[in-house]
Amino acid sequence: MVREKTVLSIRELTVGGLFSALIAAGAFIKITLPTEPMPMHFTLQWFFVLLAGLLLDKRLAATSVGAYLLLGLIGIPVFASGGGPSYLIRPTFGYLLGFAVAAYTMAWLCERFRVAGFMRLLAVSVAGLLIYYGIGVFYYFFICRLIISKEVTWQILLFNCFLLTVAPDFGLCLGAVSVAAKLRGVVRRTLCR
Repeated sequence: MVREKTVLSIRELTVGGLFSALIAAGAFIKITLPTEPMPMHFTLQWFFVLLAGLLLDKRLAATSVGAYLLLGLIGIPVFASGGGPSYLIRPTFGYLLGFAVAAYTMAWLCERFRVAGFMRLLAVSVAGLLIYYGIGVFYYFFICRLIISKEVTWQILLFNCFLLTVAPDFGLCLGAVSVAAKLRGVVRRTLCR
C-alpha cells in the first residue's frame, strides 16, 4: 500500500497559492448577466480552475481551490460579488463548490489514466465542466426553493444556470486545454524536483 504524502512542500505551497490568487483574479474579470431571480456572472475563474485541475496533482488542485473558497468565506472579497459566510446562502455559491470538486476530479482523472494530448485533456475538462455545472444547478435550485423561498422552474434552471454560460465556459475549456497541453510536462517536472 502506497501512502500519499500529507505535508505540502514550499514549492507546492507556492504553486497552490499562485493558483488561488489566479482564481481570485479571475473573479474580477467578469460579465454580469441580469438574470432572475439572481444575477449570474461569467468570469475567468473557471479558466484557472481548469488549469489547476489539468496541471496539478489532485491534492494540490483541491487545496488551491479550497484555499480560495476559504479566503472568500472568511470575508476577503475574492468572489465575483464579494465574500463572507453569508455567501453560503447565495444560490450561485454552488458553482464555487463545483470548482473544488471539478478541480479534484480532473486532476484525479489525469493521474489515474495518465492523460496526455489535447483530446484527452479536453475530455477531462468537459467532465469537470459537467461536474461544475451539475453541482451549481443543484445548489441553485436547493437554495432558491428551500432557503430563500424563490420559485425556480426547470426552464429558469436550464436557461439561466446552464445554457446562458455553458458555451463560453466550453470556450474556456478549449483555451485551458491548449495551455495545459504545452505546460503540463514543465509544471510536473518543477513540482517533482
